[in-house]
Amino acid sequence: MKVIEKVSEMQKWSEAERCAGRRIALVPTMGFLHEGHLSLVREGKKSGDRVVVSLFVNPAQFAPGEDYGSYPRDLERDRLLLERERVDVLFHPPAEAMYPNGHQTHVEAGPLGRFLCGLSRPGHFRGVTTVVAKLFNIVRPHVAIFGLKDYQQFQIVRRMVADLHFDIEIIGHPIVREKDGLAMSSRNAYLDGRERGAARCLHRSLKKAALLVRQGEREAARIVSAVKEEIEREPLARVEYVSLCDPCSLEELEAVDGEALLALAVRIGKARLIDNTLLKA
Repeated sequence: MKVIEKVSEMQKWSEAERCAGRRIALVPTMGFLHEGHLSLVREGKKSGDRVVVSLFVNPAQFAPGEDYGSYPRDLERDRLLLERERVDVLFHPPAEAMYPNGHQTHVEAGPLGRFLCGLSRPGHFRGVTTVVAKLFNIVRPHVAIFGLKDYQQFQIVRRMVADLHFDIEIIGHPIVREKDGLAMSSRNAYLDGRERGAARCLHRSLKKAALLVRQGEREAARIVSAVKEEIEREPLARVEYVSLCDPCSLEELEAVDGEALLALAVRIGKARLIDNTLLKA
């Protein structure tokens, strides 16, 4: 596996691969990899001839007071995991390479960024779209793989690619869960033993909503109320939001009619955990 830190070297490598007729798959990450990330890598290997994994903790998507400084990092462990997966390139640029002195151009997320996590993390998705656009211009992939745990991010990136005419296929990969249902996340490392047990309430609440819909419940307010009630039974959990919304526009729904996205964010200790599921009437 080749490790590249310089933007110009990454661009040169990609140009050579493209000229040779090879299809490049990109898996963007912030590192501290887990099985969820590795499943994206395996999807990338199915979708491309060469797989590039970017590892960059993006300062632009963290607001003041958030966990940029404490975000878990372990480059050597990540490198070994990617080598085992036979990744072709690990792109690991320093912050000054991605945001050189004088940088002032950004990509706005648009209306999709105003819902869900965008309400409590102003500026977060501007940071996401800006760095993803940069990665697309540097790596020049034919396809990029994103996990659906960050469902809002996935939809925002799809919209950006369509609006800005990037010639890139965007693939969403299903959520990978622990045996007890907790969605895999780098931030799970913040949880101590008691908090880790408490975090199971997220998945329980999603399953409760799915059961209600199977039993014939369609009213969004009742479903959302039941989900909040399930989470709030856990004393360590603090609900940030629970939303039943349109899977494409992310606008709130009054009822489940066809397909609906149930998305939630919950704080447990230092960890902010997100999860979601698609409900079908």
